Amino acid sequence: MTHQELPSYDQAPAGAIRFNTDSRKLEVYTGGPVGYGTLPNGQWMQVDSFTPDIATGGTRGIFSGGEAPTTTDVIQYVTISTTGDAIDFGDLPAARTEISGGIASRTLGYQAGSNPSRTAISYVTFSSTGNATSFGSLSTSFYDRMGCSNSTRGIVAGGQAPSPATNSIEYFTLTTSGSGVDFGDLNATTNGLNNGCASTTRGVFAGYVEPTFTNRIEFITISTTGNAADFGDTTYTSRYGASCSNAIRGLHAGGTATLPATYSNTIEFFTIATLGNAQDFGDLTATRGGPGACSSPTRGVFSGGYNPTKTDTIDYVQIMSTGNAVDFGNLLAATQYPSGCSNGHGGL
Repeated sequence: MTHQELPSYDQAPAGAIRFNTDSRKLEVYTGGPVGYGTLPNGQWMQVDSFTPDIATGGTRGIFSGGEAPTTTDVIQYVTISTTGDAIDFGDLPAARTEISGGIASRTLGYQAGSNPSRTAISYVTFSSTGNATSFGSLSTSFYDRMGCSNSTRGIVAGGQAPSPATNSIEYFTLTTSGSGVDFGDLNATTNGLNNGCASTTRGVFAGYVEPTFTNRIEFITISTTGNAADFGDTTYTSRYGASCSNAIRGLHAGGTATLPATYSNTIEFFTIATLGNAQDFGDLTATRGGPGACSSPTRGVFSGGYNPTKTDTIDYVQIMSTGNAVDFGNLLAATQYPSGCSNGHGGL
């Protein structure tokens, strides 16, 4: 078998193992059993000997750029399994805000598309600290883009420049510096910095459809190309929220809705391998729009934002439970629109 999704004719029980000839790695089936003519209720996941515990002493979450109070080049990090204040990591190549979040491999974290550097891609090495390095360029010039990745591909979708918004999706290969390549289209022109999230096979986006607020959720299969498909609906309409995930469950939190803005503290969740509407999870510690997000296999972390003044709040939840967020610590400064990624997110 060379693909990630379980076909309906494959009768694999939970815990079954196979060799994926594309990735050259063993995979174990989580969920099931699944029989002929039924829909998959699980997914194949890589058996990986590399762990964030070995590389960085636990999953490391990085927050890049934003406005604090003006556009900043600051990169800062947290160890997601602990609590505490963010620590200085280094600097971006230039001050940037509204960067696509959620794009990372086990070793590198990426910053792709931003204001004002709309086509620029840069990266940092999780296991060290230091300044970001230029990587390549996107093929389209937008910011306010949504981002996600698996271990080999980074995806950016939607955005504005500054108006009108776009429905374009493009990808770049994480191991090879170069330009973005066309992937397909979203169902509508979308912006609003609602970070995407991912499993090893799917990318999921919950965005703002210009010029109206929407509860639309769409998804793609990361290893292919093509247009996004309808996934379901969020529980509330918003823009400038943040998303993160482990391999099973995606979270979407915060944001603003209506004009003049009202701010949300809502956290909702959805199961990435299925289709359907999001469900209520709990609340952030404070209502805010424009937070950043990152995740480990167990925790989702949300940082910064505004309501309407900027905040340095960091809070977290246990992804596979439900309930309200708990205080984690503070950013180096009050910041809106920080871009989050980690070396332990759901796409790895």
